[in-house]
Amino acid sequence: MSNNKKIKFWSIVLLSINSIIGTGIFLSPGSVAKQAGSLAPFIYVCAAIFATILAITFASASKYIVKNGAAYAYTKAAFGENVGLYIGITRFVAASIAWGVMATGVVKTALSIFKLESSNFFNVTIGFLILMVILLFINLVGTKVLTIISDLSTLGKMTALIITILAGIFIVVKTGQNNLAQLDLLTDDAGKKLIPELTTSGFVTAVIAAFYAFTGFESVASGAADMENPEKNLPKAIPLAIGIIAVIYVGIVFITMLINPVNLVTSKEVVVLASVFENKIIANIIIYGALISMFGINVAASFHTPRLIEAMAKERQVPKFFDSRTENGLPLSSFILTAILAIVIPMAFQYDMKGIMIISSISRFAQFILVPLAV
Repeated sequence: MSNNKKIKFWSIVLLSINSIIGTGIFLSPGSVAKQAGSLAPFIYVCAAIFATILAITFASASKYIVKNGAAYAYTKAAFGENVGLYIGITRFVAASIAWGVMATGVVKTALSIFKLESSNFFNVTIGFLILMVILLFINLVGTKVLTIISDLSTLGKMTALIITILAGIFIVVKTGQNNLAQLDLLTDDAGKKLIPELTTSGFVTAVIAAFYAFTGFESVASGAADMENPEKNLPKAIPLAIGIIAVIYVGIVFITMLINPVNLVTSKEVVVLASVFENKIIANIIIYGALISMFGINVAASFHTPRLIEAMAKERQVPKFFDSRTENGLPLSSFILTAILAIVIPMAFQYDMKGIMIISSISRFAQFILVPLAV
């Protein structure tokens, strides 16, 4: 059986989930809770609706354009080469930076688990290079092995989150805990309320912050040509994945806020979600689930992102050099360019995740305006 086998429907669903669930729900649910207080679960529902509408738009576009490149291919077909080139370049740079953010996250988490200094520039750089070599090897073997690893990592992260929800439900039922109101009463050292009243602008800001945890669906169709019947499977797979993720996210946020919302907002731990639970077994499941999650989303990014620049090479908008593939279907030169960007940009920011996340967020939003217009 060929290693370059097409990716089937349920693997597309799992790849979509893998592309979306990354660091956000493990590391930063407290930032949304800090803005919205006890309304945080409702904010995630609103973000899920917003993400679903956009996901359906992207999925609809995939019915008409069965090419690698996703937003690049859609906008080029609708608006011409210049607009397509703009979206292609910005999307590629944004995706490369996003990959760098996710790689930084998995390296720092792994270093902290192994009790190594995660803020040390040398340690992070060595970890970064090792991770990229592992991802290169996975991609070189072919899409069959990559799909198996992606499926397993997706199931691993979903299992960790579902166990967390079930454990949380057990704790709430057994103890009768309902600490949701504590969040709205929380004050700082000066006695000022830590959670402000939710204004219209605050609501919009909180929804955007929660929406970031749903991003990634826009990259799934970047490898459409490597999927089985993408014009039929993608429009079904992407919204289904968003729905599954929405249920998990809302469940996680609601349960953790019932148990210990104060720790969710104030914790300085790398994996904030783990600080909610006093039970070490549950906390460790969350920490290792976060590591699996971040590794899995790196696997997904290593598949999607190089195919963006490859798609542009096929259309002769960048050098043809990036159009070449290995025997097992890896666009090697595109992969190397993408990996270099994913390493160099975080290095330039001294691996400051906040700085590179801001750039990644800003550079990805143009496609969310132009793809709906293209459809």
